[in-house]
Amino acid sequence: MSDSDDDVPQLSAATLAALQEFYAESGSTGPEQNSIRTDKFCVGAVEEDWVHKHFFFILMLKTAVIACISAPSVYQKLKQLDSVSAVLLEFDRRFAAYGDEFVFYDYNNPLCLPEDLLPQSFDIVIADPPYLSEECLSKVALTIKYLTKGKILLCTGAIMEEPAGKLMDLKICSFLPKHNHNLANEFRCYVNYESSLLS
Repeated sequence: MSDSDDDVPQLSAATLAALQEFYAESGSTGPEQNSIRTDKFCVGAVEEDWVHKHFFFILMLKTAVIACISAPSVYQKLKQLDSVSAVLLEFDRRFAAYGDEFVFYDYNNPLCLPEDLLPQSFDIVIADPPYLSEECLSKVALTIKYLTKGKILLCTGAIMEEPAGKLMDLKICSFLPKHNHNLANEFRCYVNYESSLLS
């Protein structure tokens, strides 16, 4: 593998299998090559700010109306697909470059949201809380429960397994999020619905 290959996001085998499962269920063969955008939504188009602890995971999700809470890299990846409707709730105002799909979000005020973000208006909520603490997760959980129609995908530290289960009835996935940088903490995904990520 050349150094330039390291810069190209790759799907893990588990993520690719989940994507193929979705396409098989929906009767689609997947996005056409010309439907993928390479503009401001590319992962890394707005650089990561380690002060705000944004972790750039490489993962692909099923098409839906999606809220991404403190997960700008997931939002960027989803927006490369024309058929995805997504909103980014984020503290870092640099992501306001995404216009109406950006919502300023401070987990310390978990329900301080614009009036047009209605309760249970998202098919799935994906969240990557900025801190590995039960206090932070409990506040983000209030936002998640307010926004989701039911499905939750949480990316956080393995040490948060018990609070994630207690607060939102989430189960740890066998899928391991991949990070472009080495992290000191083991990160995991958690879901509250049947998923190939669980096995």
